[in-house]
Amino acid sequence: MAALVFTLATLLVVLFQLCLAIGLPWGAASMGGKFPGKYPSKMRWVAILNAIVLLVLIMIVVIRAGLVFPELLFYSSIAIWVVVLFALVGTILNSITPSKIERIWAPVALIQLISSAMVAFS
Repeated sequence: MAALVFTLATLLVVLFQLCLAIGLPWGAASMGGKFPGKYPSKMRWVAILNAIVLLVLIMIVVIRAGLVFPELLFYSSIAIWVVVLFALVGTILNSITPSKIERIWAPVALIQLISSAMVAFS
């Protein structure tokens, strides 16, 4: 169940990143609000890279939860802690960002942190 919660929360963030990449004017809710409105071209590529990284994190969590690729379970026992650390940093950064609207991501990051930690400790 924790892997599913992590996956759904993270897919929400992936969708947001892809929206930034295609030019939706939601930049104030990301990167500390440094790029309000539409992201510039370079940052759109960063949003795509962010989405890819997040999809890799999902794969690590579902592998560790034993849902796919059981042959990679051993490697996921280490990689899951990278996911937990990523979620911890995300929770902190989204909580202290100068962009008030970006703080909406703090609860999502906290859900990612709790659910990834549950998978890590299981």
